[in-house]
Amino acid sequence: MKPEESTKHENQGELFRNRLDQILDHRHPLYQIANKIDWEKFEKEFGKNYTEKTGRPGLRIRLLVGLHYLKHAYNVSDERVVEGYLENPYWQYFCGNEYFEHDLPCDPTSLVKWRKRIGSEGVEKFLEETILLGQREGEIKDQEFRRVNVDTTVQEKAIAFPTDARLYHKMRQALVKEASKENIQLRQSYKRKGKLAFIKQGRYFHAKQSKRANKETKRLKTYLGCVKRDIERKVENPNIRLKSLLEISERILSQTKNSKNKIYSIHAPEVECISKGKSHKRYEFGCKVSLVTTSKSNWIVGVQALHGNPYDGHTLKDAINQMEKVVGLRPKEVYVDLGYKGKDHHPEDVKFIFPIKAERI
Repeated sequence: MKPEESTKHENQGELFRNRLDQILDHRHPLYQIANKIDWEKFEKEFGKNYTEKTGRPGLRIRLLVGLHYLKHAYNVSDERVVEGYLENPYWQYFCGNEYFEHDLPCDPTSLVKWRKRIGSEGVEKFLEETILLGQREGEIKDQEFRRVNVDTTVQEKAIAFPTDARLYHKMRQALVKEASKENIQLRQSYKRKGKLAFIKQGRYFHAKQSKRANKETKRLKTYLGCVKRDIERKVENPNIRLKSLLEISERILSQTKNSKNKIYSIHAPEVECISKGKSHKRYEFGCKVSLVTTSKSNWIVGVQALHGNPYDGHTLKDAINQMEKVVGLRPKEVYVDLGYKGKDHHPEDVKFIFPIKAERI
C-alpha cells in the first residue's frame, strides 16, 4: 500500500513531551539542511512505486530517504545507520520525526528492498536534489557546469584477498552449511581436515615452501569437489540457494589463472578484479565507477556503476548524458585522462582536453 504520510509538525504540542525542534540546536548543519530539502518532491516521485490497496502501509518515504542520506554522509552500513537513528536526535529530526523515538525505525533489510524498488533512476534523484539544494543556497552556479572532469575509479568491496586455498575452503564451508539446513546427510564434510589443510597452506606459503603449499591447496580443492558431487548425487531438485552455491562451486573448481569472469568472493560473486596501474596497489577488487565533477568546486554531478570493467572511452557519452539529465545543462569543456582516447567516443558538441605529456630528459 501507499506509505504512511510524513509527520507534520503541529503548533500544539504534547503535555509530557517536548518536540525535537524545541530542544535541538537550530545552528546544527543537519537541522538546517532538514528544513531546506524538498521532501515533498521525493514523496511524489517515489509514491508511484506503491500500490493503492494491496499489502500493509509502507514506511514513510522521508524516513527512507533520510536514512540513505545519512548512510552515505557518515559512510556507515545499513545496520549502523538504523542503530544511529535510535541514538541521535538530530538524525531523527532529519528523517521527519516530531518527537524522539525509542524504537528502531525499520529493519536494515527494508533499506535493501527499497533500493531495489526505486532502482538506479530513483537513486539519481538523491544526487539531483543535492545539486538543486546547492544551487538554491548559492553554493554552486550554472557557470561551473561548463567545465567538468570525468574519470573512473574502483569502488572496492569489503572482501578478503582472494586466493585459491581460501576460495576452496570457504566454498566447502558454505556447501556444508546449506546441506545441514536442508537435512542432507553428507558422506563426509571434511570440517576438521579442511580447516587443518587451510592452516597448513597458509603456514607453508608464509615460509615460502611453495611445493608443500600447493599440495595443501590441491587437497582443499579435492575436498570441495567431493562435497559438491556428494550433494549433487543426493539432491535432484535443489532449492534456489543451494543451486546457486553449486553453480559457484563449479566455476571455482574449473577456473584457472587465465580464465575470464572468475569468482573472487563467495558472498559477492559479482566482484571484479581491476588493475588501474597504481604502484602501491596492483589489483583492486570491486566495481568500476565513473565520476563527473565540476572543475572549480569539485561538486559531483554524475556517478555510474560500470559492471564488466569496460574501456573508459566507451563510458564517456553515458557519463555526459547522465550529467545533463541530473543537472539539466550540458558541459562545454571536459577534462579527461589518456584512458579516454579515441574520437569515436567523443560527442561532437563538447570539447575534450587531455593532459600534456611531459618531455623526457
